[in-house]
Amino acid sequence: MTHRKRRPAVGACAVLSTIFLHAAPSLAQGPAPAPDPFWNVPDIGSLPDDAHGRLVRRGRDLITATYAHIGPAVPDPAKRYAGNNLACRNCHLDAGAKKFGNPLWGLMDRFPQYDAEAGATISLEQRINACMTRSMNGRPLPQEAPEMQAMAAYIAFLSTGVKPGETLTGYGSGQMAELDRAADPQRGQAVFRQTCAVCHGTEGQGLRRNLAVPDLGYMIPPLWGPDSFNNAAGMNRLTTIANFVHFNMPNGVSYVMPRLSPEDAWDVAAFVVSQPRPQKADLDKDFPDLLQKPVDTPYGPYADGFSRQQHIFGPFGPIRAELARLKAARGNAAPKASGGSDP
Repeated sequence: MTHRKRRPAVGACAVLSTIFLHAAPSLAQGPAPAPDPFWNVPDIGSLPDDAHGRLVRRGRDLITATYAHIGPAVPDPAKRYAGNNLACRNCHLDAGAKKFGNPLWGLMDRFPQYDAEAGATISLEQRINACMTRSMNGRPLPQEAPEMQAMAAYIAFLSTGVKPGETLTGYGSGQMAELDRAADPQRGQAVFRQTCAVCHGTEGQGLRRNLAVPDLGYMIPPLWGPDSFNNAAGMNRLTTIANFVHFNMPNGVSYVMPRLSPEDAWDVAAFVVSQPRPQKADLDKDFPDLLQKPVDTPYGPYADGFSRQQHIFGPFGPIRAELARLKAARGNAAPKASGGSDP
């Protein structure tokens, strides 16, 4: 690997990229992309034991064991930012270093950027806090909090050696071909029982490290229920979780050789998102421009007239076509919202 000067750690005004949901090149209809010949994930062990090195390592610890540092059972109530006992690494595999496992590398030059969900330009800290309030079902960290500084420094470190404007392969969770039908939760339940329940449990409850000590977190995370991500999390969108499952699950699978077929991945994802989970308040404030709302957003209001059921399970092609028509016809008029209730 060609040596490049390390970027400095970011501070309280640091900015990043869209951590979760980058679209990736389609993998379902062609060979896997070749490894990047010019860049590798930097080795955290190479950092010296100085203030910067300790800050970056602290950030990695927060990503890998979030529950132990800012979870709901930590001794200091003021540090209980996460509302569940998950860890960031449950969605950002290998501490944010795995291709198509929602990696955290190569993102430093992409923020500040416009975020359709917020309807505004957001910073790194705001993007991290979106994860805290959705995936972690908790509350925002202050911008100046040591934990925020550490996570930002770790994400900055993971971008070491990536040139400004350079796009690496492996962002997001992959992009396989969509079904031309609605994803089927009932069929997905059978896939879950056969493939997923052995690790995640028959009721999706995961596997705790120690039942008596909640802040030791999970060996295997719960997929629904009160200690899982809430309904506004990125992983509760069918497209995100289906691709994540296809290219990463069962645990240990790589995008190079997925085990589940695309059809099984879509259907088991539909089963998971159909299960009960915490509900985030004030979701009507998301996506001020409803025409920018992703087609698989599982909560209304919607601008397109399709049911909430179709927004959750698809098929998404007709929704995309209607959104395109509305955008072309809109001009300066604001779209009329529909509640998105099922017929």
